[in-house]
Amino acid sequence: MKQLLEGRTAVVTGGARGIGFAVAEAFVAEGANVVLADVDGAAAATAADAPQLGGRAIGIACDVSRSNDIENLVTVALKKFGAVHVWVNNAGITRDATMRKMTESMFDEVIAVHLRGSWLGTRAAAAVMRDQPDGGAIVNLSSISGKVGMLGQTNYSSAKAGIVGLTKAAAKEVGFAGVRVNAVMPGLIRTDMTAVLRDDILADKIREIPLGRAGEAEEVAQAVLFLASDMSSYTTGNVIEVAGGRHT
Repeated sequence: MKQLLEGRTAVVTGGARGIGFAVAEAFVAEGANVVLADVDGAAAATAADAPQLGGRAIGIACDVSRSNDIENLVTVALKKFGAVHVWVNNAGITRDATMRKMTESMFDEVIAVHLRGSWLGTRAAAAVMRDQPDGGAIVNLSSISGKVGMLGQTNYSSAKAGIVGLTKAAAKEVGFAGVRVNAVMPGLIRTDMTAVLRDDILADKIREIPLGRAGEAEEVAQAVLFLASDMSSYTTGNVIEVAGGRHT
């Protein structure tokens, strides 16, 4: 039986851990070669050597907010694997604080990594995919925070809402070339980012979720896999929520 991503190459930013690494695992399990990009190059290299990736991944240091780093990422992927069929903009950071306490640099850092980084990645991936016979698939990671807003996250909520707009606009620009652009909007997911939450805050957040639990990175990865594969061949400009039913 043919694997969903057999013979394809995928780039995953923020791929050294959490959702990014779970996406890499799902992709390799379905036949893909993967380039794991992370601002922590050593962590990316270590992740790429993980046994579950079966020697089908490479790791590279990349600051997604820097266009030169994104261009180098493309060059490395093409040199190693010859094509880029899937690109996942997943890299992210948080700098939480109320607006009264949030500095301009805290706002700018989050916007640079999430929104500028996703824009740079989408632009670079589309430039390659437009020249490929079968186009390609770009998947951006938004967040439920970008839909409902979160206390202390005006920077993060703004960036994640912007990613939805980026996804829909880019899908209209590059659809003619067979390039699909979609987004996944995770809710509360167990990652290093959420591991720092106090138990009482975590419990409060879980009470807001109809399914009554936090999600797992692997559950987000399955949605990304769907959008990256031919299972979603007639889907573009869409957002899939993986948030346990939370909508407000």
